[in-house]
Amino acid sequence: MSLFCSLVLPLFILLPLISYNVYGVGINYGTIGSNLPSPKKVAQLLQSTIFDKVKIYDTNPEILEAFSNTGIDLIVAVENSHIRNLSATQSNADKWFVTRILPFIPSTSIVTIAVGNEYLTDDQLLDHNALLQAMQNLHSVLLSRGLDRKIKVSTPHSMAVLASSFPPSSSTFATTLLPVMTSIVALLADTNSPFMINAYPYFAYRDNPSMVNLEYALLGNASGVRDPKGYVYNNMLDAQIDAIRSAINALGFGNRTIQIVVSESGWPSKGDASATNENARTYNTRLIERAQSNKGTPMNPKDRIDVFVFALFNENKKQGGISERNFGIFNGDGTKVYDVDLSCEFCSNEKFGGKIESSLLRSRGPSVWCVAKPHADEKVIQAVLDFCCGPGGVDCREIDENGDCFQPDKVYAHASYAMNAYYQMHGRNYWNCDFKGTGLVTFSDPSYGKCFYSHQ
Repeated sequence: MSLFCSLVLPLFILLPLISYNVYGVGINYGTIGSNLPSPKKVAQLLQSTIFDKVKIYDTNPEILEAFSNTGIDLIVAVENSHIRNLSATQSNADKWFVTRILPFIPSTSIVTIAVGNEYLTDDQLLDHNALLQAMQNLHSVLLSRGLDRKIKVSTPHSMAVLASSFPPSSSTFATTLLPVMTSIVALLADTNSPFMINAYPYFAYRDNPSMVNLEYALLGNASGVRDPKGYVYNNMLDAQIDAIRSAINALGFGNRTIQIVVSESGWPSKGDASATNENARTYNTRLIERAQSNKGTPMNPKDRIDVFVFALFNENKKQGGISERNFGIFNGDGTKVYDVDLSCEFCSNEKFGGKIESSLLRSRGPSVWCVAKPHADEKVIQAVLDFCCGPGGVDCREIDENGDCFQPDKVYAHASYAMNAYYQMHGRNYWNCDFKGTGLVTFSDPSYGKCFYSHQ
């Protein structure tokens, strides 16, 4: 029996015993470094940690391939330099999607396309409407392909989009950004997509150390800061999130449901006097605890705030000061820069570990699916598809030309649908997903758009 199979069977036994009330955490994975491990090793590393969501800054095909069938959700990005092209026509956006995204789904769980990064506050990018149009074009592409419910479109902002951030209850967006921000927020509300904000208490403290309490910036000031409307803030991050909420409400969207996602937040371990290992460890430990707690903010206690820690690695080729290159939790060799607990129950503790572990189960629940391995021989995959849809007894009408799972029209996608149906029909035994070594059990739902992968 293979190592994979020997590990899967005990997991079926463990499934009913695992609780699902601990929420996962996101991590930003930048690659501007000369000493970083391969994407495959990074995917293995993250499978042994609490991180179940990853945000990257491009659509690097090696990364997208490495994260296939890992159960880890990905946020991919359109680089700022490509926004003008995608804003020109929907056809341009479709070509980008077909080239950059379509080859990797559904095996890779891409859940959001981040259009640009802090585009509206980049002084060199003056065409604000290009961002909005690019977002609209990409959403139209997803809608036309039935993927708009699976993949969302958003854009990460810096806190500089606000006219002021304190007091949180009276914050508004900068006057010059009001027209485009109103349109962007309307699009997010209409498409059930998140508002993404890069929030860094570190920068507020670094720039005003005499005015900002260090513990407040480090998410640990028990005495609190009081807003004129009575809200009490024990940390600056909650105040920044509520400032964004107030600005959204001021645009007239107070009665709409718009999730706020902290797309970046972190603390460097080197640079200025406050950039130390101890401060970085304290901030990121508290940030992770906050992300896992499912707590809201003083203004909205019931809101769940997803958080993406910045960053996975120190990146020695980044421009800017020393601190810009030292936001990472890990060094390039996979060792931790400082001690922070990233473990999860039942997870592998191996560096760059390769075990199947329950961080996937915790966020996905007890359902499992069977899909085709991305690198399996295409001739074998075609033979498996023919078997499943013939002697195997699978109803393959959904992958016929008029079926909901016909697109993408690729043998791996069609085979994944058929292999999963066969696997579910025969009791989800691990040997029913072998298919001459071409099948892979996954805890990430491969369903997309109207295409539904059955499960028990």
